[in-house]
Formats: sequence, structure tokens, C-alpha cells
Amino acid sequence: MIRDKFPDAIAPLGHTDEEAIGAINDILGFHIRLAHGACLRHFTETFTDLDLTQKQVSVLWLVDDHPGIAQTDLAQRLRMDRATTMAIINRLQAKHFLRRDRSDKDGRKQALHLQPDGIAMLAKAKRAIGEHEAWVKSRFSDKEVRQLIELLSRIHE
Repeated sequence: MIRDKFPDAIAPLGHTDEEAIGAINDILGFHIRLAHGACLRHFTETFTDLDLTQKQVSVLWLVDDHPGIAQTDLAQRLRMDRATTMAIINRLQAKHFLRRDRSDKDGRKQALHLQPDGIAMLAKAKRAIGEHEAWVKSRFSDKEVRQLIELLSRIHE
């Protein structure tokens, strides 16, 4: 929990959360932001040696699950705009993690495939994600994890 690492980050010594931050403590979005920040910091620490972002890992994983996926389909599934998707794919291609081919189904589309280096990197990333997921899920029961996923899905779907 963020309080474990930074005990004074929310409430100064001798104060409760409500005294320290007031009514904002009742704002759901505030707590979502704090949770996101804690997860992002842990993810970044876990992935330091891999030099990958969350979005880059998501792209590698989706391409692995769907070889030949079109850039446009990938962007749509990951809910990213075209420019962001292109920049991520360019970086991954420069690292020799994936390649673009002309789609067999539609010559106007780019089909994406993992390269051997990308397959190896994704395997390392999946191990790191396992560590990160264990850290996040350790705060909840299995039932709470399923419920949290369901509840958060209502926001982003």
C-alpha cells in the first residue's frame, strides 16, 4: 500500500486521512488516482531491467495472442489512438521485437508478428507481470479481485 512506503504521504503524523485532506477523501476518482499511481510505480520498478512500458508489453502480448493482427485492430482493442499505436510499434520494431507485413486478407493493412527477440522479451515480461500481479492481488481475496475487475470494467467499458 502507498502508506507502507510513504506513511506521511497522505496524512501527516498525528492526523487522520480526513483531517489531512478533508472532503477529497470521499472522492472516488481521488482514490482511483492514488491506486493507479501506486500500481504504476510498482510496475515501473518491476520492469526497470526490461526497458518496456505497460503499453509496449500489452502490444507484444496481443500480437503474440493474435499473430497477424492489423495495427488498426490492435489499436482498437487496446483503446489507443492511431498515433500512439504507430509510435509504440515503431519502437518495438526498432528493437527487433516485432515486424510489419502486408496483410494477406487486406493489402492496405499492416499485419504484426513477433520476432524471436520479441518472443524472448515477452516471456521475461510475463514473469515480471506475474510478480506485479502477485503484489497487487496480495491486497485482496480471490473473490475481491474478481469483484474489483468487474467494478473497474464498468468505468472503462
